[in-house]
Amino acid sequence: MKVLLGVGGTEDSIRALEQTVDRVREAGDELTVAVLDNPESDPAPEDVAQEVRETLDAAAIDAEVRRVEGDPGSRLVEIAEHEGFEQIVIGGGQTSPMGKIKIGQVAEFVLLNSHVTVTLVR
Repeated sequence: MKVLLGVGGTEDSIRALEQTVDRVREAGDELTVAVLDNPESDPAPEDVAQEVRETLDAAAIDAEVRRVEGDPGSRLVEIAEHEGFEQIVIGGGQTSPMGKIKIGQVAEFVLLNSHVTVTLVR
């Protein structure tokens, strides 16, 4: 399966990275990691990219890591559709004290606008 993982530096996106790396190792999926500008995240994109590369190296996974500029949600959807990805994986979702999920603006955009399967990691 051709998988596009969006990582913006939030805890949820790092959790998505770790889970996706585990899946890729088991299933042999083709992985591309898009390092995004995320207004909800503190780390600089260069620092996020370095963490992604270290995680991939530690798991011995060969994956493309690319820096994606512009609106993160629309860019992920655009890349997935134009480059034939079968799945987008993103982090984003926290449970409120009332038990309801709250998702960030990037995850919401991707969930509402993607024509490919989206996996949301919480």
